[in-house]
Amino acid sequence: MGGVLLVSSLLSSAQANERIRIAWPTPSQAYAEGLAIEDFIQPTVSGEAESGLFGCVRTAGNQFHEALDLSPVERDGDGEPIDEVYAALAGVVRHINTVAGRSSYGRFVVVEHVDVAPAVYTLYAHLAAVDDGLKEGRSVGLGQVLGTMGRSAGGYTIPKDRAHLHFEIGLRLTDDFQRWYDWKQFGSRNSHGVWNGMNLVGIDPLAFYNAFRAEEVNGFAQHFQRFEMAVKIRIATSKVPDFTKRYPSLVVQPFPAIKPAGWEVSFNQFGVPFEWTPLAKEDLMGYGRDEVKIVDRNRPLLQECRCKDLVKGSVARPEPDTDLQRLLQQLFGLKR
Repeated sequence: MGGVLLVSSLLSSAQANERIRIAWPTPSQAYAEGLAIEDFIQPTVSGEAESGLFGCVRTAGNQFHEALDLSPVERDGDGEPIDEVYAALAGVVRHINTVAGRSSYGRFVVVEHVDVAPAVYTLYAHLAAVDDGLKEGRSVGLGQVLGTMGRSAGGYTIPKDRAHLHFEIGLRLTDDFQRWYDWKQFGSRNSHGVWNGMNLVGIDPLAFYNAFRAEEVNGFAQHFQRFEMAVKIRIATSKVPDFTKRYPSLVVQPFPAIKPAGWEVSFNQFGVPFEWTPLAKEDLMGYGRDEVKIVDRNRPLLQECRCKDLVKGSVARPEPDTDLQRLLQQLFGLKR
């Protein structure tokens, strides 16, 4: 695996046997050496390293960035990066886009990690090239080369001096994405199937790596349990979202004896639906079909997260705002 840094190699061997194995996705040693983010994060034109992190980090905190932008270590004589990009975990290649103009991600690869719970994806974008041996549906090993870091993009230009790897970790919202996409009438073709960026919801990669390195978590299930609720909804529906079948570790209560009459779902401040509870009919007295009610919210957390619109309305009558509406449409097939 060459220069791949196994994050688990920083741990005692006894603990490592109980933990997932995860690698840093570039050859940089800066994170492993405990250096400042300026040594491995590529900033935007602002020059502020925080702008390359995950979260409300752009446009004075009003623009969301769903990844880490990792800077290169080596460049060729023309100043282009030549860093290899590695699979952060073992998994299965689910999507490869080699035509830069088809996505704002440019050339990108998505790997799904079916041996961890929940089965997160990792996404590697703005590649200069995808490894020739990579094929959709094939397994890849931990630290396997996926491609070369670059600055490819669709619809805009990434300057040479800001070339980077856009690195995401997250979950897929729905297998029925195309139906939602067609309903929204975007006017452009969906070239990426269920791996379209609008069907992906990310977690903070650096927060996970930090918790893992500090031995606070052994894997993603424990990490998701640490998320803080920003908004909690109840919905009366007979639908069992494919999300709950794909990520059963996020369903925190057993299913009732009969098919659920609805769901209680907690979202974090970035819209990740991280806790699901199936509900019986008696839990939803007074609800109409497909009716959604906000039953709890963390107002300070929502106010702090200015880049996501999850809740609107009065204190007494909160309602889903645009970002939460979209999530509910995709998860539950709602048409409003």
